[in-house]
Amino acid sequence: MQKVQKRLTIPWAQSIVDQHAYGATVSEVSILSIDIGTTTRVRLDIKHDGPSTLPHRWFVKLPSQLQRVKIITALPQLLQTEARFYQKLMHSVPLNCPDVLAIQHSWRQGTLLALADITETGAVPGFPTDALTPDQATLVIEQLAHLHAYFWNARNLGTAKDWLSGSMRRWEDRIGNFLSVPLMRLGLFRAGEIVPKTLHVPALRYAIQRRKAVQFLSNAPHTLVHHDLHPGNFFWRDSKPGFLDWQLVRTGEGISDVAYFLATALTPEVRRKHELKLLIRYRDAILRQGIVIQDNEALLQRYRAHLVYPFEAMIVTLAVGGMMDLKANLELISRVTAAIEDHDTFTCFS
Repeated sequence: MQKVQKRLTIPWAQSIVDQHAYGATVSEVSILSIDIGTTTRVRLDIKHDGPSTLPHRWFVKLPSQLQRVKIITALPQLLQTEARFYQKLMHSVPLNCPDVLAIQHSWRQGTLLALADITETGAVPGFPTDALTPDQATLVIEQLAHLHAYFWNARNLGTAKDWLSGSMRRWEDRIGNFLSVPLMRLGLFRAGEIVPKTLHVPALRYAIQRRKAVQFLSNAPHTLVHHDLHPGNFFWRDSKPGFLDWQLVRTGEGISDVAYFLATALTPEVRRKHELKLLIRYRDAILRQGIVIQDNEALLQRYRAHLVYPFEAMIVTLAVGGMMDLKANLELISRVTAAIEDHDTFTCFS
């Protein structure tokens, strides 16, 4: 808390205001809330006499204050990746994203990302435990299809391809492979009865073979993927979705985003009733934009396989601890476990 207060001062806020409304003066910086997870997220109230177009409520992301989380997220440079996304790609991405006020890098203190708080413009932030309606899910699916089609086969990425799939991603894969088995084992233990015992052996077998499984999942046309589409990473303005938290952005198979989204954002009952229609909706939207994509059956098989990642992500999150609210983490584990069971996902890797 003290480290955050020392960094987010009136002179600091003034330096950002000067970039947007030179001559305006900051008179007060008040911390409204602090949430510590994969990053330290701070909501601020900034009193200034600048124009109405300059927001008074800011949302600031800093490195996590939890040391173990800070180490895990620092090695693959997750916050720096999000900063690069906002600097180099956001304006070409056909999605609603928050407005960026400043990006600052410090060798000693790490990357700082200051965004306009979406609530100031009437948007409603999502929460990880939200359960989306079929209509909301359809809107997200349409947006994902638009995003994936625009960057299909990694086109329109320019030099961004170098950092989206470069050395940092390879570092992340190495760390994931190295820690996969112990974190899977610990996460399954902590999940208790939420994950049936019948899934423990295949889950650990997947963890042992993770390198080979990742290669299998990567063997497809690549596009730009968000890679972390749980309900807490959306906001809603005028009933339309916006996309937050681009720390894990990369190139990958588009259906991986769809699998992550449907497994975490819908209750199992709603997902079972609507997922096939939503998959067809996604494929049709891709086709309308002139992209050649697998038939429905082949797409469903890739969807089944990619369900393994949200399961792994939520189990690892639980194993590390402190990266997400515990109640939300357990709820999402329950949802993705149901999806894994429904589609017998682990057999895709046996």
